Amino acid sequence: MSRRRHGPVSPRLTGHEDPQCRRARRTSEGRAEDKTPGISRERLVRLLTFWLRPSFVLRVVNRFQKIVGFDRSMALASSALTGLVPLLVLSSAVFGNDVADRIISRYRLTGGGADAVRSVFAGESTSAGVSVLGATFLAISTLSFARSTQRLFEQTWELKPLSVRNTRNNLWWIVSLGCYTAVLGAVHAAVDQGTLGLASAACEAPITGAFLIWSGRVLSAWRLTWRALMPFGLTAAALTAVYSVGATVYLPRLFNSQASRYGAAGAVFGTVSALFGAMLVVVVSAVLGREIHDELTRIRTGRRPSDDQVRRQWNRVVEQTRSRWRTARKQPAAPPGA
Repeated sequence: MSRRRHGPVSPRLTGHEDPQCRRARRTSEGRAEDKTPGISRERLVRLLTFWLRPSFVLRVVNRFQKIVGFDRSMALASSALTGLVPLLVLSSAVFGNDVADRIISRYRLTGGGADAVRSVFAGESTSAGVSVLGATFLAISTLSFARSTQRLFEQTWELKPLSVRNTRNNLWWIVSLGCYTAVLGAVHAAVDQGTLGLASAACEAPITGAFLIWSGRVLSAWRLTWRALMPFGLTAAALTAVYSVGATVYLPRLFNSQASRYGAAGAVFGTVSALFGAMLVVVVSAVLGREIHDELTRIRTGRRPSDDQVRRQWNRVVEQTRSRWRTARKQPAAPPGA
């Protein structure tokens, strides 16, 4: 009868494992878990604290103020209203694509809001024949919108302004804008719409990002590279998707309230508000894209701030916030009659 040889019994099985060995085992298991694919919580926190650190946020805010971001957004919205809306109405009259029905379907408008949109954007009363003066005004207003967008790229990336010397590329961009609008309409019609339009927003996001990168290339006269515009395109794709979902919820209320107060003019006011929000998203995306590209360039050249520098920046902000909070709490409350 042969004897069975048994190896040494593991302390983990007997329940008498030494505390030092237990700590070493847990440390090795933690290191093994860190090697698994995915982003750990600590790495995610470090990533967020790096990109949201005060110095980077301050550079973004300074860039936005330098290009006068709110004024630039309003200028783009006004140019889009005077240039693109007449072009859409004319195309709906010539080609039979009812812009009013597409807007009503896109944002689920009902009641007075839908009636106001039909009265403004309906192309049934528009004559197919266009006078020379009207065609000239339409061309000038459309080119004005293209040049306003061109100035956004030139000011954000600090390029030499080209003005009318870039007219040929502006015309190409207007054609691509029409194709982009048609593709978005087809995607919206093909994708099943939910309550918030999440599916269509997700499908439209990469198309929007690619079109805006192409816009930067064309309107800058090919002076901006694909690499320089990639952060802008990705940021714009994400922010426009969020804005599209928010607009699906907010715009029906806006159009209905404006139409109940001002009638058909309320649709114009609502359109200006929607265009301003969309242009503000584009301007903010351009500013973020420029600063993200500059930060990535610093990282590639070895000028990335250390974790200790980032930590000191956050500690300084936290200390200033606490100091202001303590000062505000110590101030006596004003008497009721003051």
